[in-house]
Amino acid sequence: MSEPGSFTGAQLIWESLLREGVDTVFGYPGGAILPTYDAMTGYTIRHVLVRHEQSAVHMADGFARASGRVGVVVATSGPGATNLVTGLATAMLDSTPLVAITGQVGSALLGTDAFQEVDITGITIPVTKHNYLVTRAEDIVPAIREAFAVARSGRPGPVLVDITKDAQQARASLDWEAAAPQRHLRHIPPTPKPADLARALDLIRQAKRPVILAGHGIQLSGARAEVIALAERADIPFALTLLGLGAVPATHPLSLGMMGMHGEAWVNRAIQEADLLLAFGMRFDDRVTGKLKDYAPHAKKIHIDIDASELNKNVSVDVAIAADLGAVLRALLPEVPVADRSAWLSTIREWRGDSAVRDIKNLPDDGHLYAAHVMHDLWRLTKGEAVVVTDVGQHQMWEAQYYKHDGERSLVTSGGAGTMGFALPAAIGAKLARPEAEVWVVAGDGGFQMTFAELMTAVQEGVKVNIAIINNGYLGMVRQWQALFYEGRYAATPILSPDFVKLAEAFGIPGQRVERRGELAAAVAKAREAQGAALIEFKVEQEDSVYPMVPAGAALHEMIRRPSALAETGSDPV
Repeated sequence: MSEPGSFTGAQLIWESLLREGVDTVFGYPGGAILPTYDAMTGYTIRHVLVRHEQSAVHMADGFARASGRVGVVVATSGPGATNLVTGLATAMLDSTPLVAITGQVGSALLGTDAFQEVDITGITIPVTKHNYLVTRAEDIVPAIREAFAVARSGRPGPVLVDITKDAQQARASLDWEAAAPQRHLRHIPPTPKPADLARALDLIRQAKRPVILAGHGIQLSGARAEVIALAERADIPFALTLLGLGAVPATHPLSLGMMGMHGEAWVNRAIQEADLLLAFGMRFDDRVTGKLKDYAPHAKKIHIDIDASELNKNVSVDVAIAADLGAVLRALLPEVPVADRSAWLSTIREWRGDSAVRDIKNLPDDGHLYAAHVMHDLWRLTKGEAVVVTDVGQHQMWEAQYYKHDGERSLVTSGGAGTMGFALPAAIGAKLARPEAEVWVVAGDGGFQMTFAELMTAVQEGVKVNIAIINNGYLGMVRQWQALFYEGRYAATPILSPDFVKLAEAFGIPGQRVERRGELAAAVAKAREAQGAALIEFKVEQEDSVYPMVPAGAALHEMIRRPSALAETGSDPV
């Protein structure tokens, strides 16, 4: 135990981060956090200076998702703190473990509308697992220790610690063991109940047409091996949510592909015809279920999730187990009977037929450059081994459809919040977390323009990320909805962009433009060979749409198919 008064509160922040294993933080300094930044110079933790605080929290998010570690972001009070809100909401909805440390005005000024005073704890209550206002130096270490415990435990998520300036300047002793967190009971994974396990086993034994719904919780639980073992033992195919991509291998023989609004037609049909759904670490959100009244009408349902609040929230289930997925599957596996469900699998293969738009033979190659070309060829050229960080929109769905993710943590994307501008900063964080990995940004022309200032962060920090901008001259997904549901009135969706190649050069980054598929492979090779960040602008077909698509409020089987293919073949093309 150190002598009393041996540390300032600012030093205690860095001492705590070091003891939590933190080696990288993302942030932006300002008056209320300045004591902490001044103390930072005495520590070995790497600080990444961003160009906007929202990007800092996205970087911490990408760092956490790519590595499984807790991401850390630091910001000042007032607008510095409020600029974190979108990123905190993004992390909250996608269960990313983050700790945000913000400076606050001196405790004597709280409630006085002082310069850059904002009630950030009040603002962030809905978008954090927990938050703290610390006004005394002696409370800093306990608050940070508990923040990390809460961020990691149960269903992971973001935690904010707001520390007044005088608390950073005051002195206190450091007793790390005495500051050990008292974990909240709601964050401790409960033990599965034997009766629930027995009921689940009974449903699995009886099922003729089961489907596993593989969600993000598989990755968070580290339950990949158990899910694959159960699927293979019981001969059950699995469908994946967007955030579940990579949690189990896309090329596994039992993998059906992505489900939901832009999922594969045969996958959605399998779910609708199933007699048992095994939902593993997923939320039954609206993009997965479609119209709830008509969702999987013939199926019994088993839902396993560490977050009890998700059980029976959107979909009523027959067996609801609030526990760690890996622990449940390890308890179930010895009792799951070996089964042969070849008839069910054969039926699904018949539904799929030769309509797989993901097959290269079905990709149109008529002289135009399609986003599908870019995604498929990027997957082929990287051998599916890259970490891909996407923004939000059409390109996000095309990436999910055409890039086959076998590796864990190989897709980083904003699923729940759908946050535009996420990709570039999150990719910088992912690359810093996994410097040995090849990291690709896949962004639309709209979302990229929201955070492209972080190109300078990549340059300043020497971060090698490859950037693919899918430029169709529109806010593409919004335009698609306008085309389908608003009689083609493109209100505020055509968007002008700068010359992205010249923009890249202004940041000291090599830039290329690709307008034909034949140019794609050489451009990708050149970007990969560049020493630092590299950018490719892909000028793709402007009014292409993502198919299939389940309209909002429709059932999963009520999909809109690609019109031209339907007209030509008379069959389901996707």
